[in-house]
Amino acid sequence: MQAAPDLFSYRKFWAHRFGAAPELPMSREEMDNLGWDSCDIILVTGDAYIDHPSFGMALIGRLLESQGFRVGIISQPDWNSAEDFKQLGQPNLFFGVTGGNMDSMVNRYTSDRRIRRNDAYTADGEGGKRPDRCVVVYSQRCREAFKGVPIIIGGIEASLRRIAHFDYWSEKVRRSVIMDAKADLLVYGNGERQVVEIAHRLAANEPVNELTDIRGTAFLTKHGQREGWWEKDSTSVDTPGKVNPPIDPYLMQTEASCETEKAKTEADKKETAQKETTNVIRFHKIMPKDSSKSVIRLPAYGEVKTDSVLYAHTSRILHLETNPGNALALVQQHGERDVWLNPPPIPLTTPEMDAVFDLPYSRVAHTQYGDKNIPAYEMIRFSVNIMRGCFGGCTFCSITEHEGRIIQSRSEDSIIKEVEAIRDTTPGFTGVISDLGGPTANMYRLACKTKEIESSCRRLSCVFPGVCKNLNTDHTPLIKLYRRARQLPGIKKILIASGLRYDLAVLSPEYVKELVTHHVGGYLKIAPEHTEEGPLDRMMKPGIGTYDKFKQMFEKYSKEAGKEQYLIPYFIAAHPGTTNEDMLNLALWLKNNGFKADQVQAYLPSPMAAATAMYHSGKDTLRKVRRQGGDITVPKGIKIRRLHKAFLRYHDAENWPLLREALQKMGRADLIGNGKKHLIPSWQPAGTGDRGEGKRMGQKANRPTSNGQQQKGKSFRTQHVRSSGKPKAAGRKRR
Repeated sequence: MQAAPDLFSYRKFWAHRFGAAPELPMSREEMDNLGWDSCDIILVTGDAYIDHPSFGMALIGRLLESQGFRVGIISQPDWNSAEDFKQLGQPNLFFGVTGGNMDSMVNRYTSDRRIRRNDAYTADGEGGKRPDRCVVVYSQRCREAFKGVPIIIGGIEASLRRIAHFDYWSEKVRRSVIMDAKADLLVYGNGERQVVEIAHRLAANEPVNELTDIRGTAFLTKHGQREGWWEKDSTSVDTPGKVNPPIDPYLMQTEASCETEKAKTEADKKETAQKETTNVIRFHKIMPKDSSKSVIRLPAYGEVKTDSVLYAHTSRILHLETNPGNALALVQQHGERDVWLNPPPIPLTTPEMDAVFDLPYSRVAHTQYGDKNIPAYEMIRFSVNIMRGCFGGCTFCSITEHEGRIIQSRSEDSIIKEVEAIRDTTPGFTGVISDLGGPTANMYRLACKTKEIESSCRRLSCVFPGVCKNLNTDHTPLIKLYRRARQLPGIKKILIASGLRYDLAVLSPEYVKELVTHHVGGYLKIAPEHTEEGPLDRMMKPGIGTYDKFKQMFEKYSKEAGKEQYLIPYFIAAHPGTTNEDMLNLALWLKNNGFKADQVQAYLPSPMAAATAMYHSGKDTLRKVRRQGGDITVPKGIKIRRLHKAFLRYHDAENWPLLREALQKMGRADLIGNGKKHLIPSWQPAGTGDRGEGKRMGQKANRPTSNGQQQKGKSFRTQHVRSSGKPKAAGRKRR
């Protein structure tokens, strides 16, 4: 993988003489107090401004400030006019626009497309403080406020919409967000390298339309092949049709081996002569001297908009081109223009990560919010981010698409320094660190055993269908970090709230013992997601046997520690590839294991995720997409999604009429009855269920179970968990 300039190696902009601000200004009065006549960069965000590294605009703002730029923040402006976008004046360099830490549509709507009542990233949790698709709306208002000022969009909302994407809320394929936002550049992924380079080059009077060579960015060009670039049609790379033999993702190609591959058959020679007049470039087998000027042309927006198979194919190509070590540029036509995606950014080094997290954050909300409560801040104010990225590759998750598969870890000293800063400076600290993690709890310092393999690999997951033999799974650095952190003076407990990869954890009994003995607050939440092979394969998650193995270890070490602790499993309803029979088997597993769900999670197709392509196309995009075959079951529509959720809440009387109807249609009426072997009873409590008349089918309403006692069992829920007979405990929202 090529090196990148150190993030802090740029010569500082002249305004560095003003020094660091106590908090980035949100008003002209604050700018006056700092002695500023203008802002060099203004960041517009859909979140409340909290000066904490867990919030994207604070991190980017402080980073740009460290480069010498004067940075202002416009938080949750009134989008009905351009007035709020003028409050800090015209920026000298550019507007940076983001929807915030969450996609604005995911933030506002549930998986059933219902409007959420509140917004965790807003003061007092007030809903409705940002528009739908706010990156588009904010960008348009910035353009109205000050014509001619460059607009750079970024954050997860822009990142996941960088090409034509399926939009769950409108049930159609929308064009790249850079088109709708009319932005000059789109920054995707973690944006530190891109934003710093953009700022310095604009400060050096380079026109924004000439910033076309920055990794991790997308821009618009006139449709057509760019001079000096070799273009490959994606459908010739992975044509929807006959299945080709799988390509070894670890095959290290040289120029000589590529020539050998070309000469294998006479047919290949003829095809080469007919179709290619320049250097031959084969997918997955790119000669290093050519890759920097090679681009894959994806099917045009007009094609993927109406052809779901081509959409699935496009998604597959995009996900295969995400390794910074070997990814090619991608281009997609949108009408008379092309959306051009440069390869992903080079991950930050550990020293760079340390320096980013060591910037002078106040770690509290901006003073303009006074005593107002911001729920998202309350959730993370005593937590520490130790790494970023995820190589799990879960198809329903957006972390990999945004942060990448290569783990970027901070140093132990940097993390300990932040823990001490929380202890010494954060108001309300009681001695408990609520989390020491990141996108996952236990990928800290895990990576490929060699850089050569890492830079050439195109696997979508390092842990599916099994843990890769080339992956270093040593948890020793993480164990050492845990032990050092919990021994700090004034630290009573270090909890782990991030998502645990238990398929990795079982490979390190010492880690599981350390975790269970010292870092579980009574409940540990993990996500098997399902019990059945079909949906698990489409999720790229391990089988339920791995969960059982971890459960045995968890219970063993809890008992040795003399602690009564519980595992709280999460499951997803209505994921692509899930049948009614799969959900029934999951419900039976839950009942047999004594679990009752207080709240359930229904699958939500987020833009650009692999599972979203499955949802839209009905094709398994983890394998070669074919016109004929490769079809999977996709639970769509309110009724089927409601049924799948009802299976997870089999114990809720409101769901019994729906479940009875389904079980009878499935030929499983044997599961309807009043014994222990039955899933649901044949009677219906008065005033419950779709029928609601209290018809009992020969039984009394509110009847207890057959042993004369109300059934007891463990329960789990999305944000709060409760075990039978135990007090409720707050938990961290899953990503």
